[in-house]
Parts: sequence; C-alpha cells; structure tokens
Amino acid sequence: MALHRLTSLTMGVPNVAETAAYYTDFGLTPDGDGWFTTRDAGRQLRIVHAPSRRLVEVRVGVDTPDDLAAAASRLARLGIESAAGAGTLTAYDRTTAVRAVLEVVPRLVQDPVPATPYNGPGRMERTGCRAPGVLRTDRVRPRKLGHAVVGTTDFDATTAFFRDGLGFKASDYIKGHGAFLRCSTDHHNILVLAAPVAFLHHSSWQVDDIDEVGRGAAAMLEDHPERHVWGLGRHHAGSNFFWYLKDPAGNFSEYYSDMDCVVDDQLWTPEVLEGAKGLFDWGPPPPPSFLAPEDLAALMTGAHGESGQNRER
Repeated sequence: MALHRLTSLTMGVPNVAETAAYYTDFGLTPDGDGWFTTRDAGRQLRIVHAPSRRLVEVRVGVDTPDDLAAAASRLARLGIESAAGAGTLTAYDRTTAVRAVLEVVPRLVQDPVPATPYNGPGRMERTGCRAPGVLRTDRVRPRKLGHAVVGTTDFDATTAFFRDGLGFKASDYIKGHGAFLRCSTDHHNILVLAAPVAFLHHSSWQVDDIDEVGRGAAAMLEDHPERHVWGLGRHHAGSNFFWYLKDPAGNFSEYYSDMDCVVDDQLWTPEVLEGAKGLFDWGPPPPPSFLAPEDLAALMTGAHGESGQNRER
C-alpha cells in the first residue's frame, strides 16, 4: 500500500485551553502551537479554535512523490480538485470540509513491546510473581494515533473521497451506516459514519495492552467520573479492546490495544456487519449518547459554542 500511516489530526473546538488540558491528562505531551505528541510517532494532535467541534484536518503518510501524483489522478476522476506542494497533496472532502493532506514521510517503526506472561488453563507462563500489569505505576502515555471517526451527511461521497480518491482500503462496513478504512496495516485509520451533521465523533490512541486501557481510563476518571462514556469492552470490527472518554468539547477519545493488522490486502475480506457486531463483541452496551452525542442538535443548528459547552457541563 502506497499510504502507510495516519500521521496526525487537527481538531477544532470552541474551548481550546480546557480541551488541551484534557489531552494532557490523557497522556499526550504538549509541544507548542497547539500540538501534542505521542511516545512513538511525534506530533499527532493539534487543537485549534473553531466555532463548533469538528475534524479540521487529517494528514496521511505516503512513500514517494509518485504516490501523490497517483492520488491526484484518482481525485480528479472523482471531480475533486487537489493542490500539490513540496512533498504534499491537499484536498478537501466537500461534505465534511475535512482537509486531507498526503505527505511524503518515513514509515513508522515501533519498538516491540515484550509480551506479558499470561497464565491460562494448562499454561503457566508466570509463576511465583504477580502479573506485571498490577505492578505498573507510571502514567499511561499513548504510543500512537490509531484512527479518527468522522460523521458525514453524505456517506457515499465521504467514503469515496477517502477510499477511491485518497487511496484508503476498505476493511469492513456497518450496513448502510459505516465504513472502516485503512491507510496502514491497522484495521482502520478512518471510520466514516452516516450522521445528520458533519462532526468529529472520536479519536483513538494506541496503548500497550488491556492493562494500559484500564489503567489509563481509571486515572482519567479518578477525579472526573463525568468523563466516562463506554467501556471496558472489545470491538468485533478491528477486534481491539476499548474504553471511551469525553473531552470538554464533546469529542470522544478512546484508549485501545490489540487491533487487527492487515499485512497482505489479498488475505483480508471485508465483511458487512449488522446489529451489535457492528459495534462490539462483548462489554456493556453502548449508551445512547455514544450513538447520538448529546450535542448533535446544537451542532445541526449552529448553536454549539462556548455557552453550549457550559450548559452541557
């Protein structure tokens, strides 16, 4: 695949300082000019001011300038204009106004995390000591940005922009509602959702294992129980463990681990998922506010802003 990773996202929010403090608590490191870094991939989140919360930009890594030219040709066949820069190609999804920037950057190589010894029936990998997960005391810091989920009023057009224009591959679909698309070996890096308004549903951040998912969420909730949204659970599409929290602007953020990887496109067959399998395999059922965030009506009417955030809290 010419595309090889989701390098960063920019979110727009009405309350920048408050939202920035949240993502610092979440484990990202402030790096100036609204940017935040992860442990393995550098600057991956930028928070900027916007009248209402939205996904402003996604940046995607490619290998060569030829990959940029190929994407420009695909976009042109869809009737979408693009602009070439120094090692970049920029285009906009007409429906969501998300700016997509393809950029020639090196591939990300993560140092392997040693497998945690795990006891099971007839299998004693750890004896005479406690599980490492219960002994950890360091704060949880995400390894990398995994994916972003964007709501769109024209599901087919936004899916075509990412898949047929930019060159993402389809991993799975939620029947009539969602498209899991990848620009790396991860199961998905963008999830396109049919919605009554364009908005950022959530961003997702990789941690080492299920213990880090739980530890990260527990730390975030210790003094702020209102941040809880949904978890702990395991998705079917992507297979990852998850726990969702809510930032002060209303965006959800997810700690995840153990995501499916697609190394050979020919060996993966996308499924069309229906019912609960489109959402999760086990765990508590998703709350109504996960499926339809409480501020959707305000976003649709343009009433979502600083005063709206204060009313929600």
